[in-house]
Amino acid sequence: MALFATIPNATRTLRVLARLLSYPDEATRAHLDEMSTALSSEAALSATRLAEVQALMNAIASTSPLEVEAEYVELFDRGRATSLHLFEHVHGDSRDRGPAMVDLLQSYERAGLYLAPHELPDYLPVVLEFASTQPPREARALLAEIAHLLNALFAALRKRHGAYASVIGALIELAGEEQQAVNLGPDEALDASWEEPPVFGGCSVLGQARPGRAQDIPQPIHIVRKTSASEGVQA
Repeated sequence: MALFATIPNATRTLRVLARLLSYPDEATRAHLDEMSTALSSEAALSATRLAEVQALMNAIASTSPLEVEAEYVELFDRGRATSLHLFEHVHGDSRDRGPAMVDLLQSYERAGLYLAPHELPDYLPVVLEFASTQPPREARALLAEIAHLLNALFAALRKRHGAYASVIGALIELAGEEQQAVNLGPDEALDASWEEPPVFGGCSVLGQARPGRAQDIPQPIHIVRKTSASEGVQA
């Protein structure tokens, strides 16, 4: 069921959400006011979702940096169920993960976007940064393809009482989907139901549209547009 009659332009919103899911370093905390303004001005989220995400940003701003960073690490780096690496939920440590990474990376490159060497293509903030360069319809289609993973991640974060669930809930809304109950297995093992739907559907919507212009929102990753075979210019 679609939550919007028309598909909203969520370019800046996706970039803000990507940044909020990245490590809450000093640079991120310094731009919280700017990110809040971007979310409000673009108005891609419902009032309820916007209030939830704003509450998270307020909590980050009002909590000591060490506590915020420790909470982030505990939430996202201490178990597979809340991993922000999407292929962790689909392939785990199997040999299929490598080829899937290559396929996704090639999808980015076909769109003219190149990741820095240290960035993994299945990292959710990277996926969101890519989605932000696509027209609204393609961006929503991409989010819809990973909605089953977003629902699982949302359920896992809610189970651990993580305020970051608000960001995942916002992404589900932008996908035009509704939250669905997910039966979570033990944190160390993948729920077998996660493995069935192919993430990105073979990357069917990736690399099909020309990237848009970068906005002046702080970037959660470093994507460069290759200008020649030997060098690139940072986007």
